[in-house]
Amino acid sequence: MNNVEIKKAIIPLAGLAIRFLPLSKVASKELWPLVDLPMFHYVIEEARNSGIKELIFVLSPDKKNILDYLKPSPKIEKILKDRKKEEVLEEVKKIEELFKTLSFSYVLQKKPLGDGHAVLQAAKLVNKEPVACLFVDDIIEARTPAVLQLTKIFKTCQKPIIGLYRVAQEKISHYGIVGIEKIANRLFKIKKIIEKPSSEQAPSDLAIVGRYILTPDVFDYLKKAKPNKRGEIILADVFNNQMLRDGKLIYGYELEGEWLECGDKLRWLKSNLYLSLKHPKYGPELKKYLKEI
Repeated sequence: MNNVEIKKAIIPLAGLAIRFLPLSKVASKELWPLVDLPMFHYVIEEARNSGIKELIFVLSPDKKNILDYLKPSPKIEKILKDRKKEEVLEEVKKIEELFKTLSFSYVLQKKPLGDGHAVLQAAKLVNKEPVACLFVDDIIEARTPAVLQLTKIFKTCQKPIIGLYRVAQEKISHYGIVGIEKIANRLFKIKKIIEKPSSEQAPSDLAIVGRYILTPDVFDYLKKAKPNKRGEIILADVFNNQMLRDGKLIYGYELEGEWLECGDKLRWLKSNLYLSLKHPKYGPELKKYLKEI
């Protein structure tokens, strides 16, 4: 794998979004807006700005409509043109231009059997190459896109890398927390992963973020992994209980930027508020409105 550039990314989108019921019964969570763009748009843009050329979506059978967002809309564009809605037409065209540099494919996860199982469905399309993996629940606002930060590290280490972020002590019990050995600034060797420990039991304050670089041996382990008691294959369990126990090297990198979480309704609302207030078009008016109320 020496000097292999990472050009593919897996984006799992097959989850049930139980925390977003009842609305997620009729609207895929990934299409919910963050300001004026759907959640998964931010992840696609990050991948593209990180040099990724091919995106592999993992979908449930009832979520294929998500792909409609990626397709040109000549009928809508004609209506906008006829009605002289130039500003809106320009926004639509801008998104189409963004997607022109990317190729898309998808695989199906017929049942929600864990994030590791979802990633494994893409194995054939990955074709034994190192690949990025981005989860839509986590949006990273950063000058250097999060995946690009990880691929720069991969060029030298050539091993799996997990995106990390420091969290406050009172929030540690909400996340998967890593035990680490420091290698360099922001770079660590992962020693263990503990899921949702108390602050007293936590080996560090570094939480796992939904950004990974996965190497072919990760898929080998996923193929051999046994489901947990809930019948799921969990990526963190495969790292912790199998790869690390076998002495495999896994690195962690503390990502630069702002971690905007969208894993439940409250965190999604907070992320919406954060991005809305910073939006160049809507931010000033929203700040004014907040003062009024």
